[in-house]
Amino acid sequence: MTRGDGPVSRLVGGVRRRVGRVFKTRDEFDLTSGSIGRPLFYLSLPIVVTNLLQTAYNLVDTIWLGRYSTDALAAISVAFPVVFFLISLGLGISIAGSILVAQNVGAGDEGRAEFAASQTVTFAVIASVVLGAVGYFAVGDILRLLGTDADVLPGATAYLEIISLGMVFMFAFFVFMSLMRGYGDTVTPMLVMFVTVVFNMVLDPFLIFGWGPFPRLGVEGAAYATVTSRALATGIGMAIMLRGTRGVQIHPAQMKPDLAYLRKLLRVGVPASVEGTGNAVAVNLMLVIVNTFPTVVVAAYGVGVRMFSVIFLPAIAVGRGVETMAGQNIGADEEDRAETASHFAARAMFFVLAGAGVLVWLGAGNIVAVFSDDPEVVEVGRLFLRYVAPTFGFTGIFHAYKGAFRGAGKTLTAAAVSIAMLGGIRLPVAWFASGPYGPEGIWLAFAVSNVCGAALGYAWYRRGTWRDADLTDDPVAADTADAGDAEPEVEAEA
Repeated sequence: MTRGDGPVSRLVGGVRRRVGRVFKTRDEFDLTSGSIGRPLFYLSLPIVVTNLLQTAYNLVDTIWLGRYSTDALAAISVAFPVVFFLISLGLGISIAGSILVAQNVGAGDEGRAEFAASQTVTFAVIASVVLGAVGYFAVGDILRLLGTDADVLPGATAYLEIISLGMVFMFAFFVFMSLMRGYGDTVTPMLVMFVTVVFNMVLDPFLIFGWGPFPRLGVEGAAYATVTSRALATGIGMAIMLRGTRGVQIHPAQMKPDLAYLRKLLRVGVPASVEGTGNAVAVNLMLVIVNTFPTVVVAAYGVGVRMFSVIFLPAIAVGRGVETMAGQNIGADEEDRAETASHFAARAMFFVLAGAGVLVWLGAGNIVAVFSDDPEVVEVGRLFLRYVAPTFGFTGIFHAYKGAFRGAGKTLTAAAVSIAMLGGIRLPVAWFASGPYGPEGIWLAFAVSNVCGAALGYAWYRRGTWRDADLTDDPVAADTADAGDAEPEVEAEA
């Protein structure tokens, strides 16, 4: 890969050297040989921090808007699942790109990896523009369909319209993180995310409360802050990939839409989008059930879900690490090593999250009080956390095996397991149990589905059908990638 030395690269490189004692670069560990725990740890740790920083976008919004008003807190609680739904429709493209990059890197063919990355950026941008336009005009109808309260509807609609207009920035940064992760570089996205989260944290209260010269925008201010921060992250991320100084490199000459490669992206990415969209539909249908209860329940539900997004970060991060590790090992014909890594991750995450569950159960009330000073919201949220905390360990097992399915290219299997857990177990239990038990029936549904999802993921993985999923054999991509590499070679000779 061609390597440059621009100002952005020097900045990121300087910060990387300062944190190098804890966060190791891809050159310092091997994913396809040697021990399992050490490379998986160094691969996953930056993802944990990156996801924690990414969640900070939502948490900062939730904290500030909770201080602004209960209606504002409820508005963003309703809006987040809809944002998740819109992004999920096209996120499969970035997941496919990550898998294709990982398997080609594992096979030692960085030319194909770069071609895959370049094409992924192109089609992700196209998808984001289309989905952003659809979202802008449809969010009001979606919110009404979900039964959103009249007092909450205006704020949620305004938030979602602004996010839809900035959808290209939301997508582009996700693509940057996915492609870098597929290459094995998880430190650079973490550093870029840190810069933009700090920017968002500073900007948020100024736009929400109208500090200084800024107008008092409330929920809309939170949306503007998020979009602006994502735009900054996108600019930095694309600059890094274009120069190729860190991780995978993209080439403008290879970004012309290639319909043959689009078919491959869709073959891997559509099931991943189906998974994300199916999960998003299930989350939004859960909102239909939650919205039948008073606003305090909706607000407490939003706080609980935000907390879960933080607690489950290690499981999600390790799942992404397993995805990359499995992908590179399958590309290198090391299926046994991919299996060992998956089982190791499942066991480790079970014990880590089980311990976290104990701590959350003990401090549930105090945790909810960070987000709301309404005593009713605190009490309802406390019960929510206490129902679900004992099952945290099982989510670690679920995400480890789902990551293995994805890394193997079995995105349809990952989709089936995930949708079965949310749509086939959590939703029906919540629907029937919320009648006789009220909100506690919904909390029970979360606990039951976490346990069942882990059992389902493990049972399916034991079947071993993921072993035949090598995606590196692609003559069309090879020819195109080789042609794209010719120009740099000519320049070097000149």
